[in-house]
Amino acid sequence: MDKISHGGCSSANEAGIRASFHREGLGVGAARRRCIPLIFSLSLLSLAFFLSGCGADAPKPASQAETKPVEPVVPEEIQLAAASLLGGESQVLAFGDLAKNGKQEFLAANVVPKTPTNNLPGTIVTRAVVVENSDGNWTEVLRCDEHLKNRKGYLGLTPLASVTGWRLQYEQNSEKGLQLYFTPLKGTTDSHTLPIGVRWNPETKRYQSLDRTYEHFLLESPSMQDARSVLR
Repeated sequence: MDKISHGGCSSANEAGIRASFHREGLGVGAARRRCIPLIFSLSLLSLAFFLSGCGADAPKPASQAETKPVEPVVPEEIQLAAASLLGGESQVLAFGDLAKNGKQEFLAANVVPKTPTNNLPGTIVTRAVVVENSDGNWTEVLRCDEHLKNRKGYLGLTPLASVTGWRLQYEQNSEKGLQLYFTPLKGTTDSHTLPIGVRWNPETKRYQSLDRTYEHFLLESPSMQDARSVLR
């Protein structure tokens, strides 16, 4: 009887193991190749869900976006009154109970349009008026042209020299009413002077200028010859 060699058995086993390993390796490789497209597809699906979720926070159409409040239309009566005082190019800047005294008023001005030579900040005017409705008639209660004036004369701190342009700033205070700030300009340049504050004085019942603290009212001068309010 032939003896079975241990060496031959070992060789046969190794050959079988190699063949089995080779077949198994091929099967695993094929399985891995099939998994790659599946993983890729799942990645694309996850990305699609992510993008669809982001789309929920997309900006709203312009029609749904918040719009700026529409400014109230200036009544024709006020426009006609402003044009009669300042000409057809006048602009009504504010109207209503401006002085908080129960009377209707409007603020109008001849505004200098913005140009390359006029790039100063704020509203630049050559003339401005505050007009009050008294018993159905529009009456001018404050004028800004070459000087600042009311019905009693020239306002305190108004420059002695004629002014051709002003920077006008204004705001509406719920208690004190319309607050005006006039800064005289030299041509198209800023003269770097402090603004002159003007507000309705409930005691004298007229618009008057304020001192440099913007707290105390100043008296008017009946003429420029008597005025000692040189702007410094």
